[in-house]
Amino acid sequence: MAAELVYVATDDGRIMKAVNSFGGKAVMTSADHFSGTDRCAEAAAIITAETGRNIDIVLNIQGDEPFINPEQIELLKSCFTDSSVQIATLVRKTEPGEDIFNPNHVKVVVDFSGNAIYFSRAAIPYLRGTDASRWSHEHVYYKHLGLYAYTTEVLRQITAMKRSMLESAESLEQNRWIENGIKIRTAVTGHESISIDTPEDLERALRHLDENV
Repeated sequence: MAAELVYVATDDGRIMKAVNSFGGKAVMTSADHFSGTDRCAEAAAIITAETGRNIDIVLNIQGDEPFINPEQIELLKSCFTDSSVQIATLVRKTEPGEDIFNPNHVKVVVDFSGNAIYFSRAAIPYLRGTDASRWSHEHVYYKHLGLYAYTTEVLRQITAMKRSMLESAESLEQNRWIENGIKIRTAVTGHESISIDTPEDLERALRHLDENV
């Protein structure tokens, strides 16, 4: 099993009831959380209090990413073989010709050690002197997948930080962590993950299911 403990964290009683109906585990959290990371922090505290289990690493699988592969979870966990890693996430290399300009698909640039430098809804980097239609052909762009893992200690730290300028500009909380000096280790996956943020995304997800039944 990819994860030792699996819980659904929600603020909606209907979701809580649905999870319980199929024998899953769920915890009710505040409806006032600004982000899924904040919800994970509260959920981890509740689970620890209820079970007495010491949780070292928390994986945040977002509800709008239903096609996460177990191999991706194992890849994310492998980042923590480096004891210096506090936060890890997954990225995927885009294909030549792939749409890199969709603001709902977050892009990330990384350093030589695989740590994220910046997350953006824009296509970054800007390829000066190259027509935008050729950018994905001339440079390797990384698409961010909405899957995170944190040590419980850094999870407490980042949820206590105030919102930052870059976070507000992009509406991406991970930029707050980078602004505060927290490194985010990335791992490259070859699996596509379809995030469902728009009606068009839902149609694409349904086509994906039909093609893989």
